[in-house]
Amino acid sequence: MKPFAQLKVGFSDAENYRRRENKELFNSIFVRTEGLDKLCDPRNCFLIGEKGTGKTAYAAYLSNVSYHDHLATIRYIRETEYQKFIALKKERHLDLSDYAQIWKVILYLLIGEQIADMEPQPSLLSRGDKFEKLRKAVKEYYAHAFSPEIAYALQFVEKSELAAKLLSKYLELEGSKEQSFAFSESRFQTNLLYIRQKFEDALSSLRLKYSHILFIDGIDIRPSSVPYVDYLECIKGLANAVWSVNNDFFAGIKDSHGRMRVVLLIRPDIFESLGLQNQNTKIRDNSILLDWRTTYAAHRSSDLFRVTDRLLAHQQEAPTLLGKAWDTYFPFDTPNVKETFDYPSSFVLFVRYSLYRPRDVITMLGILQENLTGAGRNNDIQLFLRDIESVEFKNKYSSYLLGEAKDHLSFYYSKADYEIFLKFFEFLHGSHKFGYSQYVGAYDALMKYLKTGKKLVPQFLDSANDFLQFLFDLNIICYIEQAREGDSFFRWCFRERTYANISPKVKAGCSYEIHYGLTRALNLGRKLRE
Repeated sequence: MKPFAQLKVGFSDAENYRRRENKELFNSIFVRTEGLDKLCDPRNCFLIGEKGTGKTAYAAYLSNVSYHDHLATIRYIRETEYQKFIALKKERHLDLSDYAQIWKVILYLLIGEQIADMEPQPSLLSRGDKFEKLRKAVKEYYAHAFSPEIAYALQFVEKSELAAKLLSKYLELEGSKEQSFAFSESRFQTNLLYIRQKFEDALSSLRLKYSHILFIDGIDIRPSSVPYVDYLECIKGLANAVWSVNNDFFAGIKDSHGRMRVVLLIRPDIFESLGLQNQNTKIRDNSILLDWRTTYAAHRSSDLFRVTDRLLAHQQEAPTLLGKAWDTYFPFDTPNVKETFDYPSSFVLFVRYSLYRPRDVITMLGILQENLTGAGRNNDIQLFLRDIESVEFKNKYSSYLLGEAKDHLSFYYSKADYEIFLKFFEFLHGSHKFGYSQYVGAYDALMKYLKTGKKLVPQFLDSANDFLQFLFDLNIICYIEQAREGDSFFRWCFRERTYANISPKVKAGCSYEIHYGLTRALNLGRKLRE
């Protein structure tokens, strides 16, 4: 076996796997789970999962390889695109329906370029040559320098008059000056409708060999320069456009072996804010909810374990059976585990520290490598329980988890609000386990502190129960229920989430516990004097 510190444990952010030098590593370690097959189901429009659950990883894998005759690309929304939408809204006086129409054109343009680039040319034969003519119009617009990114596609919409005229020039059999003259910048919506219809005519005429998926990623990050209201309008338009093109247009195309589809990668909390019609039905019938949950007893058969063991095993000189690589590197048992196993239970400790996300486990492996290198143990193969229970490991991992919470919170709130959020934990006086009355006392103390300092109260502090739900949503706390038999049930948001319950609710009046991995970053775990 290779020394542990010399292994490549991958990246916490799967966007890095799009780089050419990392694709081979990623393709070799990726485990094909049930979620991958679900992504190939033409019904699904949304890939839902919390940060770190692998949304981008799934999309990256399908964009790297051909899987079940599916070809895919990923396109990211960046700060520039939001700014352009805001500018367009002010210039054109747009509403939500206009946003959806703009996104439709962008999505058609991007998937059209994907098809032209990835589909074998003989299969692009169409009724007449509508698609080829459309491509010529696009090439002329971009002077043969189109880059298949959302920012460039948005330019096509911004200059709708020129775009419509070029499409008319190439696609209208009996185009005339009068016909072209009808397009003007003052008739933006009319231009947009014409452009959309021409794209739909051209795309519906294709006979595809492969099915094509266009993944839209990046909406989980809201740039600080973009107000939340403007951001929400933009992604609401996008979500409505994704639903519409998939169900109202792509689903109706006949006589083509390959299909077209757009899939939006999105967090559960953001999905819930979209306000889509029949949202519960869309979650059940048209979405994939990434779920890495397992139990201590069944952890060895979980996808989370398979992914981690594959990461370690693929770099060995000879193939190994499932679990062999893990057991070699981590040949110890996890303390305080009731179940007994025929193999080391060390992975349970990683599960206990994590939020049941691949990113968490990869981060832990990276920290362990960093610590081994710092201690001059580059040639060690086996690790020990003390390596994971060390102060150095716990401090680094706790800071990582708090950073994840900060990223989530900064999506909605300011840096000042984050500082107020952290202040609350000081009023717990070191307790990482507490009852409802102690929680309310800490909340009241925080509100008194804010009032005394004349500080603005963030929305998440509207009431004690609102803030309790906020902490639960962030997976900072769980609530604990007691069974009559004496067993305790620890209810975590990420473990309670299902298709039927996309936004689990916390229960008031219970006992609560801060996540084990966060206690050091929040300076909890030891009773402090008040």
